[in-house]
Amino acid sequence: MKQKDSKILVQRKQDLEKRLERKQYPEQPSPLLRAQNIHYEMAERVRAIDCGGIGAFHLLACRSGLVDAINENVQLLKRHLPYHESDHVLTIAYNTLTGGTCLDDIELRRNDETFMDGLGVERIPDPTTAGDFTRRFGEEDVVELMEAINSIRPKLWRKRLPQSERKQGLIDVDGTHSPTCGECKEGIGLSYDGKWGYHPLLISLANTMEPLYLINRSGNCVSHDGAVAWIDRAIGLVRQSFEGVCLRGDTDFSLTKEFDRWTVEGVGFAFGMDAMPNLVELADGLEDKRWHVLRRHEKQSLSGKRRKRPRNFKEEIVVEKGYRNIRLLREHVTEFPYQPTKCKRSYRVIVLRKTLSVEAGQIRLWDDVRYFFYITNRTDLSASEVVWFCNERCNQENLIEQLKNGVNALRMPVDGLVSNWSYMVMASLAWTLKAWFALLVRRREHRDQLLGMEFRRFLHGLIRIPVQIICAGRRIRYRILGYNQWVYTFMQTFERVRRLHLV
Repeated sequence: MKQKDSKILVQRKQDLEKRLERKQYPEQPSPLLRAQNIHYEMAERVRAIDCGGIGAFHLLACRSGLVDAINENVQLLKRHLPYHESDHVLTIAYNTLTGGTCLDDIELRRNDETFMDGLGVERIPDPTTAGDFTRRFGEEDVVELMEAINSIRPKLWRKRLPQSERKQGLIDVDGTHSPTCGECKEGIGLSYDGKWGYHPLLISLANTMEPLYLINRSGNCVSHDGAVAWIDRAIGLVRQSFEGVCLRGDTDFSLTKEFDRWTVEGVGFAFGMDAMPNLVELADGLEDKRWHVLRRHEKQSLSGKRRKRPRNFKEEIVVEKGYRNIRLLREHVTEFPYQPTKCKRSYRVIVLRKTLSVEAGQIRLWDDVRYFFYITNRTDLSASEVVWFCNERCNQENLIEQLKNGVNALRMPVDGLVSNWSYMVMASLAWTLKAWFALLVRRREHRDQLLGMEFRRFLHGLIRIPVQIICAGRRIRYRILGYNQWVYTFMQTFERVRRLHLV
């Protein structure tokens, strides 16, 4: 970062802090929001855009080798008149990255001359052309697109993650339903809860919250349908940069037929298991001395001080109205060896026993006991640690939520299963670029904040930075006009993007 830019950022930060510092104001005779002498006029020379962060992410796509990888692996166009495959892919990704929620939002950027100048392009595809591009994909083409994106990941992991953070790659697996109201959507199906739509499969890396593989499927398939082949692909990908690999998933992905093979290959796993009658019978027959109390970790507040628990109004209403209520009294954990029918060896089964109190109003009706089972081949974790480890997989639900409602990658805007699959992959590339940018951040606490940041907050903090676009001297200059708390981190990281060279 230039010394002049650093001084300006420091000065703006000081001015903002001074403006927002706590003051003892006297009584105000009128509201503070009282500006009335407001006028609008057109600028003659100054041209600006509201999404100034897009330039850094486009440079990241170029310097990381993503653009070349897409053009080399995805061959859909016989002639480039004028667009290449990467132009179409990045147009959809950048539409999402700048806050677009559907294909029609591309038209807003297509009619913004300053935006196109900022990317050094004469024109970008219109929404109709973008939709037609998604229909060119076959299943093999979508796989090639995902592999082109994945070819960049191991290089970036090796370069930006320290050795201590590459000891084990955690692969989370889950399915989700993506409902659609369209009646002419090829490949839709009726889900278990009676909703029409698709049933995408997500395989992600928990270390960086990156979606490694996103597969579209019919809405009436089961969660684990076809998952083994994609899990094996993810294992091979993660092994290129991480010393070990561990799989996590819920009960639907407890694929006992594959346990022995994964164990021989050195792959760890920890899956939930259904509370089958034979497992419940084994758990009931265990001696009391084998059960240990499970103590949950307390959440640490950001300030480091313990906060007073607020008043629970919902609980009070439940008691007052006499509604049926279930309270958790205590949790115990133990383990025993168990050999599934399709396995040739036994594995550790961790049992979580929850003792519950069923109440109606202030009357205690009865106590209930429920069992939760986990199966793993890991011996380096205690029984309690396995439970905590499996519970951490719930963070993938946050990623699914962001892909659904933050990035809007699961909107299914076109008319075919494969074409919607291709759109899903291209739109989710916006989240991938966010993760890659976070890996280049210098300070670890800022990196972790960016990796876990909701897409909407990221959009307002690092993308929607107002900038003036100046095209002169064979350069495209982004002159920042605004300031927020993330601009300094953005400027520092941009310098690393400029120097990025992945081998």
